[in-house]
Amino acid sequence: MTSPHLSADGVEAAKLAALEAISTAPDLEALKEVKINHVGDKSPVAKFSQELGSLDASARAEFGKIVGQAKSAIATAFEARSKVLEAQRDERVLIEERVDVSIPARRTPAGGLHPLTILTNEICDLFLGMGYRVAEGPELEAEWLNFDALNIPADHPARTMQDTFFIEPLDSHLVLRTHTSPVQVRTMLQEEPPIYVICPGRTYRADELDATHTPVFSQVEGLVIDKGITMADLKGTLDHFARSIFGPDVKTRLRSSFFPFTEPSAEVDFFFNGRWIEWGGCGMVNPKVLRAAGIDPDVYSGFAFGMGLERTLMVRHGITDMHDIVEGDIRFAQGFGTGGR
Repeated sequence: MTSPHLSADGVEAAKLAALEAISTAPDLEALKEVKINHVGDKSPVAKFSQELGSLDASARAEFGKIVGQAKSAIATAFEARSKVLEAQRDERVLIEERVDVSIPARRTPAGGLHPLTILTNEICDLFLGMGYRVAEGPELEAEWLNFDALNIPADHPARTMQDTFFIEPLDSHLVLRTHTSPVQVRTMLQEEPPIYVICPGRTYRADELDATHTPVFSQVEGLVIDKGITMADLKGTLDHFARSIFGPDVKTRLRSSFFPFTEPSAEVDFFFNGRWIEWGGCGMVNPKVLRAAGIDPDVYSGFAFGMGLERTLMVRHGITDMHDIVEGDIRFAQGFGTGGR
């Protein structure tokens, strides 16, 4: 005895409807709807399969075979149609999303040097053209090279914890260099005069980051040791340096000052945009520094100078906030024509 809902004709009609829907599905999205209506648990054939349990044993075997064959035919057709539509989709994607690698890119992200690096390279090129050599040294420096060899005694304020980053344990006598002057000492210890070097690099002091200060900053220092070197040589060098960086009309002046490693010492200012601006320190190398490096001050003399690169960059380009230079915002570099576009 059969269920009133289950019949051979009903199963055949459900199968044919499913096969028709599968064969006419235009794409994979439409085939998903077909699966819900004709293949899934709520499809007519699935409901017929659920009704098999209400039949007696003899009829259950007969209609079970009919329903099973219908489900198998539908599943086979669904799988075949899925493969066809997937192949069509892949072929369409290859055409529609094809990339012509020979076409020039519309946007080319480009790297670039930071303005501080550009300025450093410019200064190094300037002094290389004058016969100098670029000298470099470690940023983690021996206390003796950073202070003692430069005639900075143990009780000097620059050696206090307030200004200097000392490395623990303190008896290691290591510091983060507070200036690039240790590079000059290393050069004097390793080379015989005449010495003409320019020393760029990062330095460290215990300052708070604000509009005009930063705990990590860049310096460039110059050192000349030779026979017959005078303050006139220093002044001429600084004049040429300033004009090359700030323009041919820039004037410089020296103001008397004091530094332990130079004697006499001076502050160098330059006249730019209608005002005098402090640039850096300079002077004749102190005879005590020459002796500490094994150079006879009765035979050789020399001069040294040092400038902050951030300050030089700020003045030359009208930058008012140190944060713009040190915080790595690419928009700042782009203003100099560098960085990604």
